[in-house]
Amino acid sequence: MRQDIKKYKKLNIKLTPQRLAILAYLEGNRTHPSVEEIYRHVSKRFPSMSYATVYNVVNTLVKHKVVKEISIDPGKKRFDPDMHTHHHLVCIRCRKIMDIDIDYSLHIPEQALEGFTLLGNNIEFYGICSVCRNNDTHQI
Repeated sequence: MRQDIKKYKKLNIKLTPQRLAILAYLEGNRTHPSVEEIYRHVSKRFPSMSYATVYNVVNTLVKHKVVKEISIDPGKKRFDPDMHTHHHLVCIRCRKIMDIDIDYSLHIPEQALEGFTLLGNNIEFYGICSVCRNNDTHQI
């Protein structure tokens, strides 16, 4: 985290103890937490921290491209501190999201783009994770 502090200072992000706790929680986190999950974890250390503070810090981190907002879960926004291009597996039962670090090359014919300039892509694969499948008493 010490080296990351320099990175965050370059972004002119005020490094309060609460922000550092949020950054530490997100660093290397592959669970794609929501604001609620971040708040639940960080408020254990900072009980006076408000939900609004976490929300504002996360939005600041998105604005500064430190984390990505992902809209995979229709019930809530999730956040991904892994800024490199990657894709996701999503369990349709428990909403667990897992990273896939395999590059998929997609070609979209020029006529299908209708003038769009592509800036990137994210592929989401939906299914049932092994935990939900093992807990299921019914066949899939």
